[in-house]
Order: sequence, then C-alpha cells, then structure tokens
Amino acid sequence: MIAPNRPIRLALFGGGPGAFIGAVHRRAALLDLRFQLVAGAFSRDASRSAAQARAFMVDEARAYTSVEALIAGEIGREDGVEAVAIATPNDSHFAIAEAALKAGLHVISDKPMTSTLAQATALEQIVAQTDCAYALTYTYIGYPMIREARASVASGLLGRVRKIVVTYPQGWLSDSVEHTLPGAAWRTDPSRAGIGGCIGDIGVHAFQLAEYISGLCVERLCADLSSVVQDRVLDDDCNILLRFAGDVPGVLMASQISLGERNGLSIAIYGEQRALSWSHERPGELRFLHPDNRMETVFAGSAAIGPDGMAASRLPAGHPEGFIEAFASIYSDFADAIQGQRGLLDGRLPGIETGLRSMRFVAAAVASSQNRSWIEMENSQQ
Repeated sequence: MIAPNRPIRLALFGGGPGAFIGAVHRRAALLDLRFQLVAGAFSRDASRSAAQARAFMVDEARAYTSVEALIAGEIGREDGVEAVAIATPNDSHFAIAEAALKAGLHVISDKPMTSTLAQATALEQIVAQTDCAYALTYTYIGYPMIREARASVASGLLGRVRKIVVTYPQGWLSDSVEHTLPGAAWRTDPSRAGIGGCIGDIGVHAFQLAEYISGLCVERLCADLSSVVQDRVLDDDCNILLRFAGDVPGVLMASQISLGERNGLSIAIYGEQRALSWSHERPGELRFLHPDNRMETVFAGSAAIGPDGMAASRLPAGHPEGFIEAFASIYSDFADAIQGQRGLLDGRLPGIETGLRSMRFVAAAVASSQNRSWIEMENSQQ
C-alpha cells in the first residue's frame, strides 16, 4: 500500500500537443497534491511525446510512445510510476488498462471504459484478479452539489422518486467537422469510438449521473438514436425512454447537433415530497422545488449543505469552483482508494462496475434503436 504522506507517482497516456483532456487530467491530478506526474506516453510519435513532456515539466527520458515501452522503462525503477491515467481515444483504453493492471499499476481512465462491451467484461475479470484500484473520470459527480443531491435523495428528503429527466445538449458536431477537428474525427469513427457516437461520448455521462444521484438502476429502455448530419456513421442525437428500478419512469436526451448549445448537462429528479434540479451552467447551485411552488436554492460551500457536499468543496460560499476542481475531487478519491479505501469504488467513486453498466447502457441503446423497442439492459450483448 502506498503511504499517504507523499504524492503518488503518475503516468499519463495521451494528452499530446493540441489535446484537450490530457491537460485537464494533469491539472486535476496535481491540484490537491495527491499525485506527481513523472512519466507518460503522450503521443505515439517520439518527438511529440518528448515535446509534451517538456511542456508538462516531465523528464524527457521518461516520455514513451507505447504502454509496453512505458512499463519496460518504469517497472523496476526505485522512483517508477505507481498509477496511470488514460486520456486516449476509446479504442486504446482496454489495451492500456490491461497492460497496466497486469504490471501492478493502479488505473484511472476516461469514459467509456472500453470501446466494446466484450472488452469491458474482460477488463472486469482482469481487475478482479489484481489488487489494483480502477476508476473512471465521470467528471460531473465530482461537483459538491452533485454529491449533495445524491445525499439528499438517499436521506429520503424527496420522498419516493417518481420521475427522472436528464438532458445533455451540445452543438459542436452540428456540421460535418470530422476532417477539420481531431476530436471530432475519432469520435465519429466506429473503429475508434466503438458502436456508439453521441451515446458513448456524452450519453453515458447523463446515464451515470442519473443513476448516481437517484440511487436507482435503469432496468429497461427504449432508444431512438439518429445520425442527423449527412454521411455520419455513428449517432449524433439520442432520445431515450428509461424505466428505473421500481418502475420509475425517466427520460434521457443527449445531442451533439443541438445548434448553439455548449455543454448543457442538467438533471431533475421529482419525488413525492420535493423535487431537485441541477445544471452544469450553474454547478455551485442545487435547487429544491416544494409543493407550494417555492424554490429553495442551496449553494456550494455554505452552511446549508451536508458533509458529502462539504467534503468536495474547497472554497467558501460565493467563490465559484468549476470543472477542474470537480475532476480533482475524483482524483483525490482515487488517491484514497489506492491508499486503502477500496470501499469508495462504485460508491462515491465510479469504478469497474459503474463502467460496465455504462457499456451495457450503450449496447442496449444501440440495439433498441434498431427497431425502437423496449429492451432489458442486462440482455445487451454487443
């Protein structure tokens, strides 16, 4: 077990020159001083990997071009890496995670966990055979008010849940930008993204958020996935009816062709006694709706929130925290899991079971959309 009195030595896969999410991983990992970035395979190109190492202030001698090279170079070093972060396109998630786990390294990965459900099932078995922590960066559950919302539902504040509505509109793929934006190119290519486009990229965020806050599992769904932009192979717009445990109805909408939308993730949960709502555009606020039409707003960092929300707050009320801080909360939870608190995994911290459920959700949505029929989530086989 890694002692809690020093940063955990971390390697990053991905995040080469021009990449977005790799730099986010680095900033989040370092924010609470729980990790130290000491190595990485930032690009398959040696010169680009070395250039990114310089930009990240990592020794160029520890800039690699593959997971095999990194493991060979780091395992056996007295100061070798102890954990890896995966910030690469979906098609490489499984191979990197498999090699790292078998080498005894802890793994934190971008979602979705793999590009296919078969790979996800195989990875579950690999994790079970190791003593390593495996976590996923479902970023939005790192916000204090998401954790407050989860605790509020669990406490019974809303009463019995009656309906769940989660929406995630974006507009950046409204046009055919596959040949001009690198991030768009792989996300719309089934050989790299997997069987789902929008559903696998942001739909899984909406799905995981709904289950995380409500504490209810989706049991059945009926999906209508569309490829709206001409000649696009994978879906770019998703409309899904859900049935949660207890026959609770839900609606999920995720879209990347909603012109003019930025990153409009929001969720509402309606109970018998109260309702709650949260929006990513105002992440430091959680709104409660009352039967007499009153709306109560609770703010991050304020005395009104409970221990779960307060534990993820770094600043007093009125001092906004954002995306990097939410990401950093996941990294801090990951550090706790590495240092012995394995019970956090698939509780407060998304782990292998959360990732596998998300892959089942993608497979079920794709299968259901073929004839727009209701399907049991556990029966998906892709």
